[in-house]
Amino acid sequence: MSFNIVLVEPEIPNNTGNIGRLALASGAKLHLIKPFGFELDDKRLKRAGLDYWPHLDLHLYDSLDDFLEQHGDKNLILFSSHASKNHWSIPYEDEQFLVFGKESVGLPPSLLSRYEEHLYKIPLYSEHVRSLNLANAVGIAVYEGLKHI
Repeated sequence: MSFNIVLVEPEIPNNTGNIGRLALASGAKLHLIKPFGFELDDKRLKRAGLDYWPHLDLHLYDSLDDFLEQHGDKNLILFSSHASKNHWSIPYEDEQFLVFGKESVGLPPSLLSRYEEHLYKIPLYSEHVRSLNLANAVGIAVYEGLKHI
């Protein structure tokens, strides 16, 4: 049983480090799509991921196009605050790709329109919050998925 956590152009090393730790803890693979807002040897990334980072099943891609060439036909689930369906209605399955955008702007509009039927959000119950922290959103999605499968 495993998910694929996909981060499109992550910007904050602490988030990526925490998500790496979460990936390892949950048995997921971590896919990182360049460009990053940091270097992979950033001490903040390593500190957030602790000494777990070398044990990750980590996959790197030079671009979103590179990732889509390899996995665009797979079972992709995209997360966006602009989605109309919430994450409780995701038909979770083993080996799914859970795709998250960069912290500042989310996923690119071209990707959202291409996979419109696979677009979900984590509901927010305050008008004062635009989005959740990326690491929190990934944690919510992954463990909700594990509950279902």
